[in-house]
Amino acid sequence: MRVTALKQLETSKTEPDSWSDATIAIIKGVMIWLAIVIAFLYLPSRLGGFGTIFAEASRKAIQDPGAFHLTLAKAQMVSYPTTVLSSALAFLLYPHTLTVVLSARGNKVIRRNAILMLAFIILIALSGFLGFVAIAMGIQPSPIYHFNSVIFALFTSHLFPAWFSGFALAALAVSALVPVAIMSIGCANLFTRNIYRPYVRPNSTEREESNAAKIAAFLVKFGALIFILFLPTAFASNLQLAGGVWIRQTLPAVFLGLYTRWFHTIALIVGLIGGIGLGTWMLASQHFSSVYPFVLGGSQVQVYTGLVALIVNLLLTILCTLLFRSIGLRERKDTTTPADYKDMPVIPLPMIDTVTDMPTLPTRPQTGVPGSGYSAFSQAPISKEPMERKHG
Repeated sequence: MRVTALKQLETSKTEPDSWSDATIAIIKGVMIWLAIVIAFLYLPSRLGGFGTIFAEASRKAIQDPGAFHLTLAKAQMVSYPTTVLSSALAFLLYPHTLTVVLSARGNKVIRRNAILMLAFIILIALSGFLGFVAIAMGIQPSPIYHFNSVIFALFTSHLFPAWFSGFALAALAVSALVPVAIMSIGCANLFTRNIYRPYVRPNSTEREESNAAKIAAFLVKFGALIFILFLPTAFASNLQLAGGVWIRQTLPAVFLGLYTRWFHTIALIVGLIGGIGLGTWMLASQHFSSVYPFVLGGSQVQVYTGLVALIVNLLLTILCTLLFRSIGLRERKDTTTPADYKDMPVIPLPMIDTVTDMPTLPTRPQTGVPGSGYSAFSQAPISKEPMERKHG
């Protein structure tokens, strides 16, 4: 969500059609900041100050330690840091995150926006303060929102004027729309690039592929709506939890593959299957709890399920790589052909055969355009010869 807003603001400088998307992202950011900051400044004045709020929350934590802790419980000393570590590792593995990053104009844009994203950490901290307010006031999650969040119940309580409650809820709704749109685009890209074009219509044009992606994005949004309206909320939550465990198992192939080509391709597949299978079994055995208990030295330690599955995944990949190389098992090689660089991008301009047909030339090479001879990550020309995967 945060990368999307900053990326759209940057690309709007050169893409006139993206102004509407950038405007929505900017308005969304302004609205959510205003709602949270105003609530943060307004609530202490209504409730007697920050000290009163935290004192009341502390008193309730002492009365009912099973429901609320001011600090991490003993059972969370390992589960919390392993969850945070696993979340950091999985951040760039999600397709919708890669979609946004790869659509940026260049690496300088990504670096600058990554710095600006730190400001949203402050917003998250302020949102956490609202949770303390809800505990101090005894506000319970409303059944209207399926008991999922006290924030909705807090904004609809008597603490705020009606007009501000409506503004805050609208800000939360708009904030959810932008990342959902990017997620649907990421799913559509996966479908068109990995299923539609390779297996359904190998000779499809870029325009046909674009149309197929638009249909797929709509079906993804419609399917998500069906989930919310007709399926139990617990099912959607469990699917989200399982998806988080599964996506982390692509780390050896996707993330580590950027740094080394040592891993055997078949070993990567074996590790992926092993990690997904183990993670799914651990979730099911604990009734879809995000942590799995281990007994070490007579005490129970809870570790995030996805990290345990990832460790097993890496061990399988390393051991199978050594085994397959020792027995001389042939692996599938990643290669590219000249045809991979000839696809024209979908742009609202007349199709041209060569760069010399263009009336004017850009002042700098357009990076990331297939067929332009330039890489999306550097200004160095791309070799048109087939490239073969090498080990080491």
